[in-house]
Amino acid sequence: MPTAARDAILAWYDATGRELAFRATADPYAVLVSELMAQQTQAVRAAEAWTGWMARWPTVVALAEAPVADVLRAWAGLGYNRRALSLHRAAHAIVADHGGVVPADVATLVTLPGVGPYTARAVAAIAFRVPVGAVDTNVRRVLGRIVAGGPEAFTAAEMQALADAVVPPDRPDAWTHALMDLGARLCRPARPRCADCPVVACCKYAAADRLTGDAAATSARSPRATWRPEPPFPSTRRWLRGRIMARARDAEDGAWVAYPEAIGEHPAHAVREAVMTLAAEGLLEARDRDGGPEARLPS
Repeated sequence: MPTAARDAILAWYDATGRELAFRATADPYAVLVSELMAQQTQAVRAAEAWTGWMARWPTVVALAEAPVADVLRAWAGLGYNRRALSLHRAAHAIVADHGGVVPADVATLVTLPGVGPYTARAVAAIAFRVPVGAVDTNVRRVLGRIVAGGPEAFTAAEMQALADAVVPPDRPDAWTHALMDLGARLCRPARPRCADCPVVACCKYAAADRLTGDAAATSARSPRATWRPEPPFPSTRRWLRGRIMARARDAEDGAWVAYPEAIGEHPAHAVREAVMTLAAEGLLEARDRDGGPEARLPS
């Protein structure tokens, strides 16, 4: 990637970057919380939840000492409850194995529960200003399009090498946020807003035949992917798991909740299976009764 393109992205971010609450801090624990919250959750929603979370558990020690049931209740609305459990377990590991200090290097960060390669690099870059590239779907798409016309031109290892190579050594934190904003706001999977992109002049995706002339100016209205309807949300296992967890959250501390009947489009046997799976994952305590399973948040 040309240095001029990198500078243009940073200048665009400096002028238009989203003002999200968690971007105002470089505290490693706070950054770790924000990164786990923002996985598969809209950044604005994650920022709102992050503010309340940090007020309640301002340190990694405070989180490690919190009852897991309280942590799961506080995660309501963020989805993928396993992330809450992983964050709680990561806090325990940081306190037990690292003296309550979030590790700074990627190799150690990835050993924490729930922390994969992307999250480890994001925390290292944002909190410790280590010049590493955090690669998720957004970043893969942005860099792949700019450099080669699309991310399919790179293997995972090649993309990681590219992401590491283009990080500005003096601003890895801002660069991480900038690529995320670019992917979320302009360089979208479908209907990318190429005409508004700060690097349209040197982007190989924008230079391709499909985005020449009038197409480049109207790319915001030109779909790039074939849309296929998704199954109705209530029919999914994720929806069912969310309803089961919501009932457990709403119960009084320690109270068992019965799940004897169908929930939405899911018959009783599917509900039983989902409850037991959630228990096996550590998200619930469950007991199987003749009339149906009962469950509660872990104590």
